[in-house]
Formats: sequence, structure tokens, C-alpha cells
Amino acid sequence: MSATRLPAALAPWAESLSALSPELALALGPLLRRLDQLVGTREPVTDAPGEPDGTGGIGRSGRPEQLLPAEWLLAEEHPDEFMRRFVDRELLYLAPEFRSSVTRGRTVVLVDAGPSQAGAGRLVQLAALLVLHRRAAARGSELLVGVLGDPPGRWLSGEPADLLPSWLAARRPAEPTAEQVREAAAGLDAADRVWLLTSPRLADGLPGLPAGPAAAAAAGAAGASGTPRVLATEVARWGPAGATHVTVRLDRTEVELPLPAADIAVRALRGAEFRRKGPVLVPAPAGAVGTPGRALPVFTTDATVLLTRGRREGTLLATDVRRSEHKHAAVTRTKAHHLNGQVIAAGRTGRRLFALHLHRGRVLRYVSGRQVGGAAEFVVDPAFLGLDGTVAEVLAGRPLLPLLCSGDDLLVPVAGRWRRIAPDGAVTDDGPVDDRAEGPHGFERFREPRLFDRTPQREALRAPHLVHAGGTAAWSHDGRTWTVWTRLGDERRLSFRKKVLVAGLVHDGREPVLITWSPDSRMVRAIRHNSTRTLSRFSGGTAPPAVHPTEPLIAAEVRPGRVVVGDATTGRIHHVIGSNE
Repeated sequence: MSATRLPAALAPWAESLSALSPELALALGPLLRRLDQLVGTREPVTDAPGEPDGTGGIGRSGRPEQLLPAEWLLAEEHPDEFMRRFVDRELLYLAPEFRSSVTRGRTVVLVDAGPSQAGAGRLVQLAALLVLHRRAAARGSELLVGVLGDPPGRWLSGEPADLLPSWLAARRPAEPTAEQVREAAAGLDAADRVWLLTSPRLADGLPGLPAGPAAAAAAGAAGASGTPRVLATEVARWGPAGATHVTVRLDRTEVELPLPAADIAVRALRGAEFRRKGPVLVPAPAGAVGTPGRALPVFTTDATVLLTRGRREGTLLATDVRRSEHKHAAVTRTKAHHLNGQVIAAGRTGRRLFALHLHRGRVLRYVSGRQVGGAAEFVVDPAFLGLDGTVAEVLAGRPLLPLLCSGDDLLVPVAGRWRRIAPDGAVTDDGPVDDRAEGPHGFERFREPRLFDRTPQREALRAPHLVHAGGTAAWSHDGRTWTVWTRLGDERRLSFRKKVLVAGLVHDGREPVLITWSPDSRMVRAIRHNSTRTLSRFSGGTAPPAVHPTEPLIAAEVRPGRVVVGDATTGRIHHVIGSNE
């Protein structure tokens, strides 16, 4: 929403309120600003400067002992000029440095989705989520939302346009318990800033937390793991059309806040005032839906076409997942290609889809789209490609190999070697596949140096860990601290606390972002040089997500036969493939 369409008091909220209709944004304004004032004393945007840590840089203000030596020399030689500069604030001082011990954890919000929070309580939660999201973004952190009663570790995240519809849909038939609050908070980091949005009934029954305005001191500091700040809401006043005011309690402070008018409130609680619709549902062709663990989504070329395996051995599913720029998105469908035998490799180039499939001891070529020159089809001996029975069996449980065009030839990496296939079917060896590109889940094209469109740095070629995409290369010697050399010649340092699998590299504008996957928790995260975002809606799969080699696209099979595709930098879902909802 443009700031020019909002009152001056709400103009700073334009970005956060862009997820809502203008009518709801205006109606929520009084509640939003009062909540922001209430929360602001417990959730500061900036931290204290910390302990002094020497000097660094030069400023135009400071104490006399911080003056540069050259300024003291000027005072001795030219006192009048020294006094003039002092009056005009032109003197130069050494600027002090400070070392802060404050850790920048995530903002975690636990929400009560039980019956007692229906209606007025949910409207307060909506405003509180906008307030906390804005403050987390200002600190360079992220907001995670957990619904009480869900399994621990299941979080909602992303921008308000993605987060709010998921939060609104999370309604629970039973009231949450203090034990569920304890379980949800138990797995959080000590640096996380934890909030609980609930009713006074649950707030008064939480052990070790404030039971009312007179017992607020028991809460401790905001953000300590296991001790959330509790924002309790109950209806204060009623009118002919319903609740008009609520009482909101936070620690020792209790305030009465106005609610939006009944008509706009009802529409908001039904989701009708959210500006963004849900993702595009893409049903797979009948009989071609993937079986458990067999869809194995992958982007094999620079085209925005996601390739997955079908239920039958020879079924290849192709979905164009490009994002429409028009107001109304174009209809997206999955096209099924039925081949004989096991599909080994595939790739979309221009208007053609190429594939290699193994049938009765022969490797055949399949082409869909514009016709190619030369023979309509060719037959290759599997031995020339290194395709014995063992290799074929392993490949059947992995994503499809890339099939790339090199002039009129086709290139495919099989069994540790690049194989070049001429238009007549002649096969030649084209060199080894880099060891880093042979991962436990199959071939990983973003680790293969020969597919990098620039000459990699010498240090990158020596490092045991390497990823590249879109002209940017990143490398690491320990798997935790990464050096990134961007396509524009800038250098970045990215790091994470524990060793995880890097699933790809994308760009958020000019900034590089590493996409990681943790085998133990199955969480997908986007790592920037100054922040980390958990892509919870792409997490939970049994294999790493597929990351596009040039676009900020990510695809993950979150459960058997269901693949979600979306933005790798924001976590927003664009398409749901194979859905039967």
C-alpha cells in the first residue's frame, strides 16, 4: 500500500499494511498505534551501545581528550582558527567504539487459536503480529509464529502477505494448556524474544509467569527462552453490533483499546480483507501423481520448468512455474510425458524438452516440442554412458539428471563422467564430474565448476565446499563460514552455527542468499550476511529442496505427492503441485 494513501500517523506502516485492504488498514490504525506504544517499551528496535571497545573512525563531536593530535597542534599555532572551528563544529574527534553483548535472536510469537480468542482476541492478535513483524524487520531479525497445540518446531514465517492467511486459518477447537506453552518454548534458543498472545485465563495459569498485574515482575527479561512476554486480551465493552473495546494486559500495564467497526471486523476475520490470494493449485494429470518419496522435484536447466517423476516408471511431469506479471495469473498445468522404461535425464531448452530413457537394454532419446535436425531418434548402448544395472537402480531413487544442450550435442553427467551425445547417437567422454557435485542425494549442478558461467577464483577451486549461481560463487573450507564473491565483484561473509547442507544459492536483488537444509530437523533456511530466515513452508521434506540455478525459486516435496514452489528469499508459495484440495 502506498504511504500517500494512508494518514500521516500510519505512513511509516505502509509496507506492513500492504498485506491488508486500505479499509482494514485504516480501521486497524488506532489499535495498531496503541499496541505499538505498549509493546515498544518491552521490544526495543535498537539495543544499548554496550561496553566501550577503543576507538574507531572520526567524528565532529566528543570530549577534549578525543581530539585528534592535529587539532591540538592547530590550537597552539593558530588559536583563533581553532576557536572558529570549535564554534562551527568543524573540529575532528576520535569516535568511540562499543562492544555489545546483546545477541540478536528471532522474535517468536506463540498464539492461542482456541475458542476464547475468537473474534476480538483474533483482531488484537492481527495487530500485534503486524507490530512485532515490523520491529523484527527493523532489527534485521525474523518473525516466527507458532500455534499452541501444533507439534513443537512447526512455525509460520515470511512476509505478512504470506504469514497472515496461514495464521488466520489456524483455528483450534480446544483451549490450549500451560503444558503446551512450555513445550513450545522449550526448544527455542536463549536469544529468542518470545511472546504469547492469549486470554487472561491461560495467562493467569502459567507457572513462573505473571498471574496478573500485581505479579508481573516474575516474568524476567523479554526474550529469555521459556519465559515469554504475555499479551492477554478480553472484551471490555459491548455495543449493539458486538464488542467495541478490549482490555489488553502486558506485565503491570493494562489498557483499554478500541476495535474496528463490526462490519470490517467480520470481513477481516473471514480473510476477505487480505490483499493477496493463496498459491496457485496445480493438479497433476490423472494417474501421474507422484508416489511416496518419488516425485523428487528438480530444476535441471535455466528454464522455469520443474521436473518431477510420476507414479509410473516412464512418466515425466513438467510444470512451468514462472511467475505471471499480470493481475490475473495464467492457468498453470502439469504436462505428463509418457516414455517407455526408466527416465534417466531430462532438460528444457527453448521450446524443446529433451529426455533420455532406458528401455529393454537401450537408451532412447525423447523430444517434445520443435523438431530437431538429424535422425528423429537414436539408440545408445547403456555401457557407453556408464549405465550398468547398479547405476540405473541408484538413479531411479534420485532426481533426474540434467540433460544440457551444447551446440547440436547433448551433455549428461553419469557415473562420475560427463558424456557427450552427438545427433547421430555417438557417445564420447567429455571429462570427469567434479567430486563436489556428486552428493548423497544425486548430482548437484550448482556445485559443478564447469557449469559456472565465469572463471571461479583460485581459492574457490581449492575449497572443499563450493556453490555457484547467476555469476556468484561461494566457497567454504569448514562448511560453516562461507566467502561469497558476487556477480558485481562484491565480497560477503556468511556463516551459520552448525554444519548443514547447502542446497543452493539465490539472489535477493543484489544480495546473495544461501539456501540450507538440516538433515536432522529438516528445516530449510535462507542465510544472508546479516540475517537468517526460516522457510518453514518448504521444510519437513525427506530430501533437500530443489533450487533454481538462475531465479530465486525453490521447490520441495513437503509430503508424498505434494510439491510446493515459491520464492526462496521470502518463503512465499507460488504454486502447489499435485494438490487434491
